[in-house]
Amino acid sequence: MRTIFKLILRHLAKSYIRRYKPMIVAITGNTGKTSTKEAIAAVLKEHKRIRVSAGNLNNEWGVPLNILGDWSGAYYEKGGTLGFWLGVIWKGFWGLGRQKNYPEILVLEYGAEKPGDIGKLVRDFKPHVAVITAVGEIPVHVEYFSSPEELAKEKRKLIETLTEKDWAVLNADDEMVSGMRTATKAQVATFGFAEGAHVRITNFDFKLGSTGEPLGVTFKLHQNESFVPVKIEGSLGKSQAWSAAAAAAVGLIFGINMVESSSDLALYKGLAGRLKILKGIRHSIIIDDTYNSSPASAHLALETLKGLTAKRKIVVLGDMLELGTYSEDAHRSLGNLAGTIADWIITVGSRAKFIADSAGNQLPKDRILSFNDSQEAKQKVQELIQEGDLILVKGSQGMRMEKVVEAVMADPDQKKHLLVRQSEKWLNKE
Repeated sequence: MRTIFKLILRHLAKSYIRRYKPMIVAITGNTGKTSTKEAIAAVLKEHKRIRVSAGNLNNEWGVPLNILGDWSGAYYEKGGTLGFWLGVIWKGFWGLGRQKNYPEILVLEYGAEKPGDIGKLVRDFKPHVAVITAVGEIPVHVEYFSSPEELAKEKRKLIETLTEKDWAVLNADDEMVSGMRTATKAQVATFGFAEGAHVRITNFDFKLGSTGEPLGVTFKLHQNESFVPVKIEGSLGKSQAWSAAAAAAVGLIFGINMVESSSDLALYKGLAGRLKILKGIRHSIIIDDTYNSSPASAHLALETLKGLTAKRKIVVLGDMLELGTYSEDAHRSLGNLAGTIADWIITVGSRAKFIADSAGNQLPKDRILSFNDSQEAKQKVQELIQEGDLILVKGSQGMRMEKVVEAVMADPDQKKHLLVRQSEKWLNKE
């Protein structure tokens, strides 16, 4: 039955592409896909009729679903039941040829959990603009590939099918990604902090409040000899600048100038669980980075924490999953860094005990605590927090680290609006 539904869904989505001829902007990478997708949407939606894929519906089920309509809310609440898929297919056939305001541009996320995933998606739904965010030295999902290079090769398939009329938008700061420019016939635009990037980031800094509390980030985006200032409130990290720069590069492709992109990005607040700033109990501040975790994003989160001042810095780190044979080394590397930054470290999960062990080389062992799961850890974190503390919480989504954030946030009644994984489907997994 699943195979039949998948074939019908694929056929319908391809029919919609042929019928309505939307431009497709596809985003892939091992970190920053969703944030970049939302930043691109923030720029394009002010000028074009667009649809942006929601959540992480980025596979052979999710991409066709987004092409057919805005089904994400129903999908996350109903969990993809038989009735849900029958409704999608019926409405898909009914809507074919009847939609007067079908999007001009589809902004879609293309995921790769195993070999062949990207290849299948681009064969069926070839993009016109392909954005690759980052791969990193030890990318997430690498356990399903023979090496990081093999995973990068899979991501590269996103740009290999592009024509001379299309665009590849590549991260100039990631060597694996920037090196992909030779693998495509498309026109290439680059973004990042590196010299020579078509959209270059400079003057990155934190936006601070009157008492030194973090409020967001500021930076400049350069194109040739001109630049525009950008402010993003409510979120932290260089990842915000990369997402904004990628969005500005895509905007230029669609005729949106940098001044317009800067104005559009001022409305972009960042996403829940991606270095999001939240108020914590006892007048503390939480950096909520609980959407997911990989070595690259975890190191970025710790470097972000390092750049801030606080009475004490508490780091709560959960397992990084899907790293295969790289797992122990990746967790130990993270522990070595965390031990130089944090005043207290709490680890969650069996793999994160390697973080705790390595952090003990820099931090007194009585300030390092380990727990089996987030349910166990949250009470201790609650007890530990004092006024003026800055708390970073991060881990792979399977570790459910948002439960820790919920336990220490100042306004848990707002959790549905502020935290990740608050749909009925996810809450029922508890």
